[in-house]
Amino acid sequence: MNRKEHFINDSDMKEQHLFIICREAGLEERQVRNTLELLLGGATVPFISRYRKEATGSLDEVQIGFVKERYGKLLELDRRRDTILRSIGEQDKLTSALKREIEAAGTLTELEDLYLPYRPKRKTRASAARERGLEPLAARLMKQQDNDPASIARQYLSDAVPTVEDALRGARDIIAEQVSEDLQARAGIRCLFAREATVQSVSVKKREAEGGKYSDYFAFSEPLRRCPSHRLLAMLRGREEGFLHIRIEPDEAKALEILCGYFVKGSSAAAGQVKEAVTDGYRRLLLPTLATEFEAAARERAEDEAIRVFAGNLRQLLLAAPLGQKNVLAIDPGFRTGCKVVCLDAQGNLKHNETIYPHPPQCEAAKARHKISSLIDAYRIEAIAIGNGTAGRETEGFIRSMVFDRSLQVFIVNESGASVYSASAVAREEFPDYDVTVRGAVSIGRRLMDPLAELVKIDPAAIGVGQYQHDVDRTKLRKSLDAVVESCVNLVGVNVNTASKHLLTCVSGLGPQLAQNIVAWRRENGAFPSRQALKNVPRMGAKTFEQCAGFLRIPGAENPLDNSAVHPESYALAEQMASDLHVTIDGLLKSEALRKQIRPEKYVSEKAGLPTLNDLLQELARPGRDPRTRVDAFEFSPEVHRIEDLRPGMKLPGIVTNITGFGCFVDVGVKQDGLIHISQLADRYVSHPLEVVSLNQQVEVRVLEVDTARRRITFSLKA
Repeated sequence: MNRKEHFINDSDMKEQHLFIICREAGLEERQVRNTLELLLGGATVPFISRYRKEATGSLDEVQIGFVKERYGKLLELDRRRDTILRSIGEQDKLTSALKREIEAAGTLTELEDLYLPYRPKRKTRASAARERGLEPLAARLMKQQDNDPASIARQYLSDAVPTVEDALRGARDIIAEQVSEDLQARAGIRCLFAREATVQSVSVKKREAEGGKYSDYFAFSEPLRRCPSHRLLAMLRGREEGFLHIRIEPDEAKALEILCGYFVKGSSAAAGQVKEAVTDGYRRLLLPTLATEFEAAARERAEDEAIRVFAGNLRQLLLAAPLGQKNVLAIDPGFRTGCKVVCLDAQGNLKHNETIYPHPPQCEAAKARHKISSLIDAYRIEAIAIGNGTAGRETEGFIRSMVFDRSLQVFIVNESGASVYSASAVAREEFPDYDVTVRGAVSIGRRLMDPLAELVKIDPAAIGVGQYQHDVDRTKLRKSLDAVVESCVNLVGVNVNTASKHLLTCVSGLGPQLAQNIVAWRRENGAFPSRQALKNVPRMGAKTFEQCAGFLRIPGAENPLDNSAVHPESYALAEQMASDLHVTIDGLLKSEALRKQIRPEKYVSEKAGLPTLNDLLQELARPGRDPRTRVDAFEFSPEVHRIEDLRPGMKLPGIVTNITGFGCFVDVGVKQDGLIHISQLADRYVSHPLEVVSLNQQVEVRVLEVDTARRRITFSLKA
């Protein structure tokens, strides 16, 4: 998957945008300017965050990402501004005052409001009335000085306007459109929407039984500004599936009171015509437009929250504790089709595969035990990974009932996405001679050994740790998740001599082609002896080497810094420190006492400030350390296997499998995850579940309620 994207094509920084970002982000001009210069020069977010702290004032990835995204949006706003100016200019309606207003507009909403009267339209009721010559009548009515509009309207009768009512109706249509396009009117009603609009949903008649899962929204109303993201997305999904109608609107009387205050003057008969036009303009034009606008804005906020939750979950999943390089026997469980067994060496290479049938209908348990025992001996197995899908608990019980001649850890592995991987082009490329069942079992085993290295091969949206991920903007979701993948890969670092091209693709500065070139060079020439050898890879230019080198590791290299997060540009600094202490780099790495003698202030220069020097010292203390913790074995309660085994009040061990805005889901081994609502996460107020739980966290839950008919379980973490 290509996760690389160009920042922008315009290499000239827009000064006005720089100051907007400073104000919005609360950052100094120097920080934003230097960050944008680095981004415009092709630097990646992980590289800037890790190796350019002096330039940015130690901004983190989130802050750098905001600068990047906001600058891109401001450039998009500029492009739209230019289009609008060009369009109005071509109509010969661009006055100097209007141009100033358009150039000063700071949001897309302001721009579009200014453009609205000039936007080319399909034929409207107002434009038809203008064609029939009724605009002067509308202007006369707007003065609201006449008590006999009918007599005035008779002056405008024609073949196209046969009656007085036709004339008045056409004039009102023109006024209604003017009301809907008036900047002050739109601003007033927009403020009312923001303060008081409600989102209301009702069921589609005769579809209630079919859409039972949306029954909570069959007669629902809530202030839009208070509607949480998961609730809004649920209602929108219900509408898209044809079970709900949704309305977003404020109180009509208040809206009309605001508009009449702008447009209706006095109590003449002409004012009555204007009031009627205002009511029509609100109901027919302004209300639908602003309802659509506010729904789109609310949807965007809800999607952003859902994406934020998904990204947080994905980050925790990717940074889950790895087992490390051990020989693993992995099992993809099944009943009728049997359990697919694979043996992997410490590097994750497939050494053997076959199928056993310990469960019904074959019930070949004795034969399966003999086979597992012989495989464990033959391939010196150190751990067993079992997928948590169909027959997972039964297979776990079968394995745990066996007695081995060595200490073996047994792990239940979440296999979400394994089937997606096994049928993918990536899997076919890795294992062209094996079917999907073998590939799936390999993925389970490798996921235990190194979750990050394996999960990067799967579309993040298919991993299933999100909230309404199928209802959000796909482009925005992919962009966010790709950024998380890149961040995690670069945080951990990559062994360039063992990494797959899919993992290498996620490294700062690299893309699919360079990743493929690295793998091809490795295949042709053997392992990279040093980071400098990377420069021999085709298309590895100086800029790309600068971006990627610090994130690539070479265990066993002659220079021990090649297996650390120390960037090659800082090697001379480390060597100077070692030389000043009369030791080698290796000696400096091994001696904490010597490292404590180093005074970083002594080495400050124009290129290296204290942030870089402090990072360097930290890395010398623990070169190449994996920031992830180690995996812990887990065992479900042997008392429960099915949802029918659960009883309120039971306390059970479980694993957090998903986190949403309204709570988290926990697997207790009954093939159906249960919900811990946010109100049941702690004996205190919790604003978001991530304050209390994390993905893959082992917890002890108390069963609150079991609904076997609807397959719903609720748990609590309260004391």
